[in-house]
Amino acid sequence: MLTLDSNIIPDAKLDCVGFYCPMPIAMTKEEIDKLEVGQVLKVEADDPAAEEDIKRWAKRTGHEILRFEKVGIIMTFFIKRMK
Repeated sequence: MLTLDSNIIPDAKLDCVGFYCPMPIAMTKEEIDKLEVGQVLKVEADDPAAEEDIKRWAKRTGHEILRFEKVGIIMTFFIKRMK
């Protein structure tokens, strides 16, 4: 869901900080499977590999990354379930 000021309001949140490959992807897949098509999952991670891994996973599985932010070592992904 997008608000008028284009802030993304996630339907669910997942904290992967402190977890390393392959856990962020495994945890993200598990959480996105719980959502309905069109809902948004916010994922935070600090594993340096997560940036490419999660982007690649989303593309391969057909989900859409609505926004990606990186502040310091914390990466935040807003992933929309597409199927």
